[in-house]
Amino acid sequence: MAVTMAEISKLRTMTGAGMMDCKNALAEANGDFDKSIEIIRKRGQAIAAKRSDREAAEGCVLAGAKGDFAAIVALRCETDFVAKNADFVALTQSILDAALSQKPATIEALNALTVDGRMISELIAERSGITGEKMELGYYETVNAPTTVAYIHPGNKLATIVAFAEANVDAQVARDVAMQAAAMNPVSLDRSSVPADVIEKELEIGREKAREEGKPEEMLDKIAQGRLNKFYQESTLLEQAFIKDSKMTVAQYLKTNNATAVAFKRVTLNQD
Repeated sequence: MAVTMAEISKLRTMTGAGMMDCKNALAEANGDFDKSIEIIRKRGQAIAAKRSDREAAEGCVLAGAKGDFAAIVALRCETDFVAKNADFVALTQSILDAALSQKPATIEALNALTVDGRMISELIAERSGITGEKMELGYYETVNAPTTVAYIHPGNKLATIVAFAEANVDAQVARDVAMQAAAMNPVSLDRSSVPADVIEKELEIGREKAREEGKPEEMLDKIAQGRLNKFYQESTLLEQAFIKDSKMTVAQYLKTNNATAVAFKRVTLNQD
């Protein structure tokens, strides 16, 4: 049957699919919009399945805070061109909004949430079919505390969230710490939360460097420990020099503002 431009435009608005995809779906469904939508969805799922072995190295990273809960969502795709597409960013935002509203505990639970009556995993597969690129939820991170804050670095490739023990932490103070985490890429909140394998690796690096410098074997452990302390100062959030005033640490900055950071998460699609 003949398909009108008005019908194609209407279906495109409803699905976000390309003009030719909408035209073909309407023709196949004899003008039935419900059937046309189902055809487009199934084609999208089929395309997504075919591309499942591709690498999704690009994407959009968004973060938000709502009261005592904050979340980061990263929707991944294959190319930067698709990552910057308004519809792709809007889909990422809708996923984040669902996360902030329903607070799922895991990325699997997030994928199973519904947005406008559709599972998030289905929406991602459908968008994958429209663009022809592999798409997937790459990261989902959360924090819970009396005060939370979110920071999204320009470009939607990097975001951080931070949790504070106190209620009503000054908004600028909270944002400063979130920006610190984004800019300085700490490995953990403080030295007590650095993973054991990271500590051992740093100690071994310290011993090896000292050995290469010709230091006595009996001094290697002490030298390595000293270098580990420097690692803590450079790589744990609370011990780092505050980016807005290097004369104080982040911990000191927080203390002067009656705030205590208790957790943070950082997600980036860039190479640090």
